Amino acid sequence: MNTLVKSGGAWLVSSSLAVAALRKMRVAGFATSSSSSSSSSFPNWEGGVSMVQGASRGIGLEFVRQLLENSKKGYVVATCRNPKEATSLSDLKNRFSDRLFIQKLDVTDETTIQESAESVRERYGSLNLLINAAGILSIPGVLQPETTLNKVEKSSLMLTYEVNAVGPILVMKHMWPLLKAGGGSGTEREVAVVANLSARVGSIGDNRLGGWHSYRASKSALNQLTRNVSVELGRKKDPVVCILLHPGTVDTDLSRPFQRNVPEGKLFTREYSVQKLLHIINNAKKQDNGKFFAWDGQEIPW
Repeated sequence: MNTLVKSGGAWLVSSSLAVAALRKMRVAGFATSSSSSSSSSFPNWEGGVSMVQGASRGIGLEFVRQLLENSKKGYVVATCRNPKEATSLSDLKNRFSDRLFIQKLDVTDETTIQESAESVRERYGSLNLLINAAGILSIPGVLQPETTLNKVEKSSLMLTYEVNAVGPILVMKHMWPLLKAGGGSGTEREVAVVANLSARVGSIGDNRLGGWHSYRASKSALNQLTRNVSVELGRKKDPVVCILLHPGTVDTDLSRPFQRNVPEGKLFTREYSVQKLLHIINNAKKQDNGKFFAWDGQEIPW
């Protein structure tokens, strides 16, 4: 329900007090829009409300920074497992105290996902963008990419699948009503967008090198799950599109142990990659629903 009151009714301004109250709400971030993809009778957050899941570092943190710095409008919900330890997010909170809301969300614990959705519903009532950025490739002493079949372990497969595929689909499940309520309202898009960070190595058609069994398979699963959801939402005609994004090889903690074999000029900064990905997100159309894009806008085969 994209409304400030739990009755779900339309806004009716019939007195000077009501007019004054509406003005105050607009100052706080609300603005009505007749072009809303949900309902023009509901107030909309000017600039939209974005959620970045996995926002404490790397690409997720950079998404938060650019969403806040690129515009004076719009609100960002940044989620991570340990908000108290997310010092970089805290620094951004000091700069954008009115526009940034930091929240605990652990993709391996569905209770925290559900609680996060409820908190966003109570605070904003809707979402216009969901970016699932969290992912794992290696954990020292726990998980390493498998270069050969005899290095495959069940624990690695299950953990990688849980974080890279199960987590995002559960976040989509609980945030879907908020995205449906938000649509493109308050933004320049006609629809809300779910952007799941995948990887080219998750493409079955593009796989010519093999290896990295857990990571490849988890991203392939994410691709299929996202495609499934895109078909369902399209059938329901919800004002939401789901896309998959390959950010390229980005200089982050995730890729750092494996950067020595990256060709010259192919290791991107976080700033460059996120700038390219946001361009794709901001220009997403209904016909892009279910597509898989590389950082440069080119479609990737499944």
